[in-house]
Amino acid sequence: MWEFALNITNDNQVIADKMKEILSQYFELSNCILTSIEEKNYHKILIAVDSKMEEYAKKVITSAIIEIICNDFKESYLDEYLLFNVHDKIEMFAFKKALVNFDRETDKFIIKKNLELRTDLFLESFYQFKLKSLQSKWNELVSLANENREYLLSNESFIDLLKFLVDNLDICEEEISVIKEDCGYRIFTDNNLYSNSILNEENIVSSVIDLSPQKINLYFNERSSAITLLEQIFEERITKNKLSFKNIEKFKLNI
Repeated sequence: MWEFALNITNDNQVIADKMKEILSQYFELSNCILTSIEEKNYHKILIAVDSKMEEYAKKVITSAIIEIICNDFKESYLDEYLLFNVHDKIEMFAFKKALVNFDRETDKFIIKKNLELRTDLFLESFYQFKLKSLQSKWNELVSLANENREYLLSNESFIDLLKFLVDNLDICEEEISVIKEDCGYRIFTDNNLYSNSILNEENIVSSVIDLSPQKINLYFNERSSAITLLEQIFEERITKNKLSFKNIEKFKLNI
């Protein structure tokens, strides 16, 4: 039997819940014990698997830790150190999401190189002491943005930067469809990841950036700030379509 404890401070309860949810997706169908307890100031996620599954378990845990640090920790870092505010929430969310995803493969490599799973791991301590090089890398990106914040207040300059960041993200989805309905936006992917979620004007652009698609089929009848921003930063990747009852029903049938 291989046993492992992942310790997350109570101050990061949201991250602890998210980590357990991610791990549950991989371990729920396997012969594995996954539980959690509160101990002193920590939320402990406990995992126990048959010795034959040790390598699989380590791979899953490593992947989950990388995902949390690359997303949640990096976003918190940007919130703390990114100084300038851009023109509106849609643009700010999009900019942060592009920075979160920028050079992600290098971020993953640094985390994996420094991560060693034995019997337990304290997540925040691992981040603070073992990932200083990762934080230095993020600091270079943030410092560059902060130093040029006056220049980037120009809408044209800001869009150019955002487009540069988006163009340099790894492609994650070959093709997606974005539908603008009266109540908000829906995104349809091959695995229908977002199809049951209604996204608002502030979140739709950052969600598309997160998916980093090669092609975007955009369906709408009336323009919006989000649609304009999508067109500006994705340009030739976008195909615009008239929204109709027929194509709405076509997508709903695929959910």
